[in-house]
Amino acid sequence: MKKIAFACLGLLLITGISCKDAKKGQDGGAMEQDTASSEKFILVKDSTKVGFTAYKTTEKLPVGGKFTKINITNTKEGNTAMEALNGTTFSIPVSSLFTNDATGTRDPKILEFFFGVMDNTELISGVFKVTGEDTCSIDVTLNGKTANIPLKHEISGDNSHSFSGVMDLENWDALNAVASINKACEALHTGKDGVSKTWSEVAVHADVLMQKK
Repeated sequence: MKKIAFACLGLLLITGISCKDAKKGQDGGAMEQDTASSEKFILVKDSTKVGFTAYKTTEKLPVGGKFTKINITNTKEGNTAMEALNGTTFSIPVSSLFTNDATGTRDPKILEFFFGVMDNTELISGVFKVTGEDTCSIDVTLNGKTANIPLKHEISGDNSHSFSGVMDLENWDALNAVASINKACEALHTGKDGVSKTWSEVAVHADVLMQKK
């Protein structure tokens, strides 16, 4: 009987120790999870790059360009990169336009005959909006009008994020500006078919770097 009692007591002690160890493991896991979830993301402001592709001729030949300056405001930390970007506002001076034209004539023409015929176009401004886990867009203000551009999102590595979309200038009542730049560049925008055309669709692209904190 004594042997049985000792055996039962030993079993109880082993069970109690095992339970305590298991509890420790569970608590430790929870602590690790809490540590992981406390990681934050924030936008590296001076990493932002904004580019565009316009199109000319009926063959839709691409003309690329970028803006060399972008002002970022209203940034915040977030549990994810998208959460951190949500609500970020930006303004782009149109004077920072750069299309890498060797003749040096294209940029002045765009500034005068495209942006110059619009209202309030010293700046292109907007806000980044997130509506789902990976669904995002930007509200862009141009020519005194605000319209939305849905974006596609891609991640390169852990911290680099790319966004792309299509801007139809008709949504900003800017078809007169399209006609103006087409007239100013009529010969250059004339294709093999003899038709001069400047497209109202402009592809937009942005690259940003997110920092983990």
